[in-house]
Amino acid sequence: MTAVVLPAVPRVLIAEADPWSRDLLKQVLLNVRCDARLDLCSDGQQAMELLATVPYDLVLVDWELPGIDGLNVLRSVRQRKRNPPLPFILLSSRNDSASVREALPLAPTAYLTKPLDMENLTHRLQELLLNAGEEVSCEVPALSPGMTLSVYLERRRESTDGAPLMTDVQLAVKRSLNPNGLDLTLLEAEIRNDPQITAVLIAAANSAAQHHGVGVQTLSQALHRLGTGQSMNLILGLALKRCARLSDPLLADYAERYWDLSLRTAEYGRTLARLLDLDQERCYCAGMLHRLGDLALLRCLQEWKQAGGELDEWEEIGDALAEFGASYGSALRTRWRLPLELRELIAAVYQLGGGVYSREALVMNMAAQLARLTEHEGIEDLAKSRTARLLKIGLPELMRLRKK
Repeated sequence: MTAVVLPAVPRVLIAEADPWSRDLLKQVLLNVRCDARLDLCSDGQQAMELLATVPYDLVLVDWELPGIDGLNVLRSVRQRKRNPPLPFILLSSRNDSASVREALPLAPTAYLTKPLDMENLTHRLQELLLNAGEEVSCEVPALSPGMTLSVYLERRRESTDGAPLMTDVQLAVKRSLNPNGLDLTLLEAEIRNDPQITAVLIAAANSAAQHHGVGVQTLSQALHRLGTGQSMNLILGLALKRCARLSDPLLADYAERYWDLSLRTAEYGRTLARLLDLDQERCYCAGMLHRLGDLALLRCLQEWKQAGGELDEWEEIGDALAEFGASYGSALRTRWRLPLELRELIAAVYQLGGGVYSREALVMNMAAQLARLTEHEGIEDLAKSRTARLLKIGLPELMRLRKK
């Protein structure tokens, strides 16, 4: 294919109904052209309105858009007889020959089937957005004049990308491959200890685009609903985002502490659930996700530093976590629409509200108390606590749990 000569800064439209697929396309495109000007929309009518007013250099449109579908968007674009034709990538879950034959007369620049082949998509975008041998680099945008850390964190709360990755996703995917493709059981074992991956996959599996009524509350359920291709794409896409991993040693040290606390809470939750014949994996996920907000805040602090902001080491980091950590977690769980039942278990990690609560909520409250105990603290008081009495767990059982 001959490379298309584009303006210095290309304007690109992405039309995709599913928010997680839309974000994935955005990250892949920005990984090729970090300077691209993007417009994102979720239905065909919006796409048509934007195409009527904006001179785009490239569009990526999903066939299965609500309202006006992607094929009709393509048909409308081709009827305008632009010369040269507007580069148009049509995405679709339809891989049958009849669908391909229906689209081909409209001359899409590429017809890519879902789940997407990320390597192929990247190659297509490079052909369309870069001249031969060209590379584009972008500097981190500087902070607005007079911006304070408190104001910055307040503004970022509703748009944070979530926690940093605690897992090497490339290695995780590689280890999960066998001669028959990606093994979901192996993949789950590789990523189950990563809060960000767990939260994103559960959120993606519950998105409206999945068209399922029953809510997904565990990593295993999410993987099986999304399937191998979409799961792998979403996981790899997370690594493309800015500050996907923490490079600042002090922030990384804080993250390790919160991650370790999440792991211990999750393990205690699963063990207690097994002991009481409750849902082990739901309790494990709740424990894994309960510090998501603190981890997300640490990621935003690294973005602050990279943008030129100053950070007075331990004290200022601690103050920021105390002020914003909980609200960051609440905002993420709400924005990502994690199931209410799972959010209630996460809330129980911190405290038990009034009224009636489930035995799983009691388990998570107990798991958190166990995880926070130091080796020099006695466990006798915990055995006398209200949570222990309601679960009917005594000192002998708690002692055995501490030894595991």
